[in-house]
Amino acid sequence: MGYLPTSECDVRLAGVRKIMDAKDLDILLVYYDEFNIGNGWYLTGWCPQFESGAVLVPRQGDPMILGGPESEPFARQDSAITETRNFPVFMVPDEEYPNAIIIDFQKLFAELNATLGRVKRVGLVGAGRMPADCHRQIVEGFAGVELVDVTREYVELRYIKSPWEIEQIRAAFRLADDCCQAMKDAVAPGVSEIEVAAAGEYAARRRGASGFGFSAIVGSGRRANAVVPTASAKKLQPGELVMLGLAPKVQGYAGVFGDSVPVTGSYTADQKECLRHLGEAFRLTKEQLTVGRTGREIDAPARTYFKKHNLSRYLVCPFAHTIGLHEAESPFFGPNSDDVLRPGMAVCVDVSFFGHPEWNGVRIETGFEITAQGAVPFSPKMDRILTDHGLR
Repeated sequence: MGYLPTSECDVRLAGVRKIMDAKDLDILLVYYDEFNIGNGWYLTGWCPQFESGAVLVPRQGDPMILGGPESEPFARQDSAITETRNFPVFMVPDEEYPNAIIIDFQKLFAELNATLGRVKRVGLVGAGRMPADCHRQIVEGFAGVELVDVTREYVELRYIKSPWEIEQIRAAFRLADDCCQAMKDAVAPGVSEIEVAAAGEYAARRRGASGFGFSAIVGSGRRANAVVPTASAKKLQPGELVMLGLAPKVQGYAGVFGDSVPVTGSYTADQKECLRHLGEAFRLTKEQLTVGRTGREIDAPARTYFKKHNLSRYLVCPFAHTIGLHEAESPFFGPNSDDVLRPGMAVCVDVSFFGHPEWNGVRIETGFEITAQGAVPFSPKMDRILTDHGLR
């Protein structure tokens, strides 16, 4: 059962072909793998396991998936694009598939020239993420063709979410609320970080999560300084803060929560001060989520607040980024960003610092739909909780 409706796929392919028309491209190759899932998923609602691949979009005609034999039957069942070709470079190294039809880029190039006419200009999306051997084989197989990188133009298609995408993201944030509660309920002295992660992951999967935007973050005490610590066998100790985070996905789209909670259930006065700083920075950043603001404008108030309270040296990440097929994706609204906030974006306020001598690492995060009337919380519950941190 596939995740991406045909109507969504058709609109996206039309957007891609506008780029192709503007750049005079005959075909477009969109590279993806399990670590660079978004660009391929955008057109297919699908990503292989074990293998990598590319989506080939002709300016006219049907698109196809370039991949490996293990992915082929999976793609035909679940991908919005079901025409496939198999290539050694996308396969599991040294694995043999005697019954599969496997070609190379020279053979594909000959096929495309026969069906589309002479191919002169080929657009590449994600070329910087391709393995070197994959890029080499494309260059050699498409001899005499001009290769044009259009990654930036393609990624910008993903900036503004459709109503269907917003619906999936909002559902994912509802799952994130359930995960948050389950993980907080599991926090207690003597419980391992892995047990806390399991509570959140179970809450997500049993409610229909299609996957996760990142591995569960559970960092207690000094382990929270790792910025994005995956859960370990460490036992939670009284007096510690625990940094929690999980990003369940619905139909491939992520929601998220981030919070830092006390192992014993009650914040000390010192911990309340820590969370108050995070909450105030959260509130200041949220106030900037107004259509037309640039990244540097969104970032500035909380950065000024951190500087005033001598927290700037512990900053690792800016305070706002968009969310969608990845938990954090372009545009990122950092201190040097001129990207402009627009209606239809999905934005997370993500406030954190790490390496503090007393508080270690802490993070709070939730998301908002950007509308012409203002920022609408994907999770009213988490919005209240994180805003309340600033009122301690």
